[in-house]
Amino acid sequence: MPGKQHDHNNPDVILIGAGIMSATLGVMLKELDPDLTISVYERLDVIAGESSDAWNNAGTGHSAFCELNYTPRLEDGSVSIAKAVKIADMFEVSREFWSFLVEKGYLDDPGKFIATVPHISFVSGDRDVDFLRRRYEAMSKHHLFEGMQYSEDRDQLTHWMPLMMQERDKREPVAATKMDIGTDVNFGSLTRCLFKHLEKMEGVKIYLHHEVRDLEQQADGRWEVVFKDMCCKQRYTVNTKFIFIGAGGGALPLLEKSGIPEAEGYGGFPVSGQWLVCNNPDLISRHAAKVYGNAKTGAPPMSVPHLDTRVINGSKSLLFGPYAGFSTKFLKHGNWTDLPFSVNLSNIGPMLAAGWHNMQLTRYLIDQVMQSNEDRIEALRDFIPNARMEDWELEVAGQRVQVIKKHPEHGGILEFGTEVVNSKDGTIAALLGASPGASTSVSIMIELLKRCFPDRMASQQWQDGMRRMICSYGESIATDPELCRRSREYTGRTLQLNEPHYQRIPV
Repeated sequence: MPGKQHDHNNPDVILIGAGIMSATLGVMLKELDPDLTISVYERLDVIAGESSDAWNNAGTGHSAFCELNYTPRLEDGSVSIAKAVKIADMFEVSREFWSFLVEKGYLDDPGKFIATVPHISFVSGDRDVDFLRRRYEAMSKHHLFEGMQYSEDRDQLTHWMPLMMQERDKREPVAATKMDIGTDVNFGSLTRCLFKHLEKMEGVKIYLHHEVRDLEQQADGRWEVVFKDMCCKQRYTVNTKFIFIGAGGGALPLLEKSGIPEAEGYGGFPVSGQWLVCNNPDLISRHAAKVYGNAKTGAPPMSVPHLDTRVINGSKSLLFGPYAGFSTKFLKHGNWTDLPFSVNLSNIGPMLAAGWHNMQLTRYLIDQVMQSNEDRIEALRDFIPNARMEDWELEVAGQRVQVIKKHPEHGGILEFGTEVVNSKDGTIAALLGASPGASTSVSIMIELLKRCFPDRMASQQWQDGMRRMICSYGESIATDPELCRRSREYTGRTLQLNEPHYQRIPV
């Protein structure tokens, strides 16, 4: 491999991508083994500049309280809550980890990255009202969703979301559920806080504006990685024992460069997004919730429409969307050649098969790309009946790459969600996919540690370390109501989430 040997020492661990996943894994590894040396490489000149940035993701703090796509209606008319339970459980684990970091003083102010914002599911029409009623009946029986409220009463709904009920057709059946313990999470701010802590630790170095050009495993099992310093245009080589590729949409091309057998057959389908951002302070002040609706037929999960109260850099904002689109880029700041260059002999079959089985998605994306401003404002009027275009500005959101993988029956399938792909020897791992990644980053990284460091994770030292970081580690919040109550009480107090949301959100 080409490259000039870098003058820095070769680290034990290389983290590629300065996003929430690398930040979480880096902090965990240093807590479990303070002697580990870690180098972080990011192709941009800023931390959290892609999918982790607040303006590039939904920031919901995905806890499955309001996301209707996590609770599908089954053929018999019932509603499955299994995925919602799993995601809600994982988000509670994330809250525990963040609470540990606050208690240790690693994160000085939880208000910089998390705020209490109610989560609401809203539907209209007889069929969807029936679905939401059945969903509420199923979810309200589970302790993870204790406190969920349901209403079809227009006066109650007006109290919950006055902006959405104004001038709404009174003949239209409507219903909503509400969870007051929902949150808004600024993952960009959280990521920067985590890296600020990491940068202070001995043995950690962060290199911005550095791009991976090649990586190859050596005979001794170590990895040789070639980087390019984008400032001075110099290439250099670094050796390491372990690589994590947490580069968002850029993870797939790097995983393909690794040449590991486990990467064969994986492809990616990029989906871009846009937001309407409110510029009218009066409208912003009249809405204080995250309201999710039902996705259109054929829409990807990341395109579920929502009217979203956000707290970004201390200011309250209001967003609607996202509007899906198509781009061949794998990153917002990527290249138009990302998609075609990712196609190879091992994944072209699965990619073609997945495309054939998802023609409805293709048609949906074409329709979204062709939308005019008038079309976008019409979609917004499903949420705000009297919406005006002059109160909103169109902004580009982040880029997501959905996973395509081999399937024995269908040839290839398009997967929504996230997936860890690692080598058999555990020396390299990558995270592929999209939502609800950031909100479940802690659980995803715990799974990665179990796969890639099985012996060390089984040791008493690392088991004790995990229990220090995650107070419920080894137990299940999803199956233990009392543990859930204690966990929420602890994290709510530590993250300062127990006071009413209107006291936390600046207007």
